[in-house]
Amino acid sequence: MADSVDSRAASEPSSGEDPAGGQVHRFGLTSATALIVGSIIGVGVFNLPTSLATYGPISLVSMALTTVGALALALLFAALSRRLPADGGPYAYARVAFGNPLGFTNAWSYWITAWAGNAAIAVGWVLYVEHFINTEHNALFSVLLVLIGLWIPAAINLSGVKNMGAVQVTTTAVKFVALAFMSTVGLFFISTANYSPWNVSGESTWVAIGGGMAIALFSYLGVETAAVAAAKVHDPDRNIPRATILGTLATAVVYMLSLIAVFGILPTPVLAEATAPFSDAANTMFGGSWAGNVMAIAVIISGFGALNGWTMICAEMPLAAAKDGLFPARFQRISKAGVPSFGIVMSTVLASVAVVVNYLGASGADVFTTLVLMTGITAAIPYAFSALAQLKWRLADRRALEGRRFTRDVIVAVLSLVFSILFIWYSRNTGQSLLLYWAPFLLAAAALLLGIPVYRSQRHRMSEPTHVPSYR
Repeated sequence: MADSVDSRAASEPSSGEDPAGGQVHRFGLTSATALIVGSIIGVGVFNLPTSLATYGPISLVSMALTTVGALALALLFAALSRRLPADGGPYAYARVAFGNPLGFTNAWSYWITAWAGNAAIAVGWVLYVEHFINTEHNALFSVLLVLIGLWIPAAINLSGVKNMGAVQVTTTAVKFVALAFMSTVGLFFISTANYSPWNVSGESTWVAIGGGMAIALFSYLGVETAAVAAAKVHDPDRNIPRATILGTLATAVVYMLSLIAVFGILPTPVLAEATAPFSDAANTMFGGSWAGNVMAIAVIISGFGALNGWTMICAEMPLAAAKDGLFPARFQRISKAGVPSFGIVMSTVLASVAVVVNYLGASGADVFTTLVLMTGITAAIPYAFSALAQLKWRLADRRALEGRRFTRDVIVAVLSLVFSILFIWYSRNTGQSLLLYWAPFLLAAAALLLGIPVYRSQRHRMSEPTHVPSYR
């Protein structure tokens, strides 16, 4: 399966015929890079200062280390996609390297990441929507707004890849401009006094940094999206690695500079209570409310673009797994619009349920942080197995490699594995009650356990993984 996907996808043009005779549109380098940037930059970074305020400005160190981990993951997926440009990305790597049981586990875990992450993006998106409406944060109205934020992107995705790609490119431009503005102009409004006290968590330096890293990971989820959607990318052998590295590098620069600016513009106690920290920072910079309103509109557009991109990713992993018999067959059925409609709808339903359940007795900010940490756990699992697959393959074909390339790939894989383990270890809701403290792990465990009956029902329908392609 992997070899056939490789040869077919690499030769396909940017648009062509699907098996049913319909027109299939594919992403070029620009659209694939927009998918990466658009999926990484959602609302996570725009709500991140409030979530990180629990630790204080020391979380800037957390963000820097998370950026190192994200760049390592980008290089990892770039290398793996050259060797195995198969639809499903991390799922395909784990399945070919370790077999169907672990392949299913990784597909299921990543699927949880996709729909639960979409729920988190929608919750963070609403926090900026409520800058204009529902300013009293009525929970019922908030849930309604979140559901709207989930289902409109679902409708766009159901209409076809062409419409989804057009929305992605447009919204990516807006969100990048908003972050670039804060990353440049915002630096002139920093007050160094706001960086003190450095650590307000009451925890040790390393615990505070680790806790901040677990939260910061969510803002980088998406480095693998071009690899996941390999079948929709034109010339994947060339475009996926380039888009992955370019998109992640561009995002990393504006992330670090914009967070340095926001933490320097607003005192930590103010950030801790903020529901729209980037808007508050813009208002502090220019006075009045107009700048904050403009920033809020940009974030709303940004969040909508991320919801649009992640809705597609929600269906791509089940689609790839279903083709191999690991997921139920209905996940691979393609609509007349050329999209896996069942996967889109089912993922949006699950995200909607996750939102409703998490809003019971919790504020929007608490819901956002809990979902963020949960998705960090379920994303780190396929990240770790992708790193292990790379290590296994590189050690097996070491004799065929140049020493420098071997050393580079092994170092990147080891760094990716270490960061993945750290992301899981620190994914606890610190400073909360016992139930909220462990809520991310409890929710992740419950969602993972739901996969057991699915695996049992599919295990006799699974095709055998193909051998790993030779080093490229």
